[in-house]
Amino acid sequence: MLTSLRYLAGTAGPSGFGSRATAEEATAGCGDLRHVTAIITGATSGIGAETARVLAKRGARLVLPARSLKAAEDARARLRAECPGADVVVLPLDLSSLASVRRFVARFLALGLPLNLLVNNAGKYADRFSVSEDGVEMTFATNYLGHFLLTRLLLEKMAETARATGVEGRIINVSSTIHSWFAGDDAVGYLDRVTRRKIPYDPTKAYALSKLANVLHTRALAERLREMNANVTANCVHPGIVRTRLIRDRDGLVTNTVFFLASKLLKTIPQAAATTCYVAVHPAVAGVSGKYFADCNEASPSRLGASSEEAAKLWSFSENITAEKVQKMSVHVSAGGFRLQVQSSNADRGMALA
Repeated sequence: MLTSLRYLAGTAGPSGFGSRATAEEATAGCGDLRHVTAIITGATSGIGAETARVLAKRGARLVLPARSLKAAEDARARLRAECPGADVVVLPLDLSSLASVRRFVARFLALGLPLNLLVNNAGKYADRFSVSEDGVEMTFATNYLGHFLLTRLLLEKMAETARATGVEGRIINVSSTIHSWFAGDDAVGYLDRVTRRKIPYDPTKAYALSKLANVLHTRALAERLREMNANVTANCVHPGIVRTRLIRDRDGLVTNTVFFLASKLLKTIPQAAATTCYVAVHPAVAGVSGKYFADCNEASPSRLGASSEEAAKLWSFSENITAEKVQKMSVHVSAGGFRLQVQSSNADRGMALA
């Protein structure tokens, strides 16, 4: 109850910020960010676009991956209109395709740029069951697995940048409090059963699972970064509930009524981007890793989200199905569990640079 009252009132927590802080306010004391190169997924609209705008305004160089190059070019034009001279690079990326993730990383590394900040922000809510070209349930593939591979392939570049510059690298996984809605005790097992159609597809539970995976990824990733002795941190954020395109796509009488009744609980997009931006660049978060943040303050994830055992299990599973073989592999499920099968890909074909 006390937490809810503090949220409604916007009361500041230990960080000095609360639920009503905006991204600009949360980064006001962060100084010039011209030394920062950031990759932000899902930056063409909503929270990602606001995160990009605020970081660009502070001088950061941005790399915007997107399935739609037109949407990314439009986003770049908006950023440059508000921030003349902003350094913005656009590259194609379909997070649901492991082959596309590999191509994106190859193209980015070929640019020879440093990498200080990775914001895994993009999200998808799939109303109907479908699988990616790799045979993985689409929400899980887009929201989690693509980001897992993207992060793994960029870890050495981030560690190398941190060593060369002395500037701490930071990885931000954007999750949601909805991760706590996943009530099962076996995330991988549930994904297996859904993929094999052994249980009905529940879009909300699938979304909750993908957001739980973001939390577990953060926990396991932080441990591996410590083992690497890398000057890079990994943290997870709940941005708050905001009516972004993810939810507007489900407009209807029930949805509209719920949002009208809950309007006092909703954040504006600038408020929703505050926690991401705070954790990404604020000096107070230096050295903090493996934590879950909400309203610009450390918070507690669900019981399952705090499980080191489940995090290790998910990491091992993710490494196995994203492992690069002689040819690109796709993930399918048989009675004995997940198996790999060769498959070609027609994911992204074009690219655009600043």
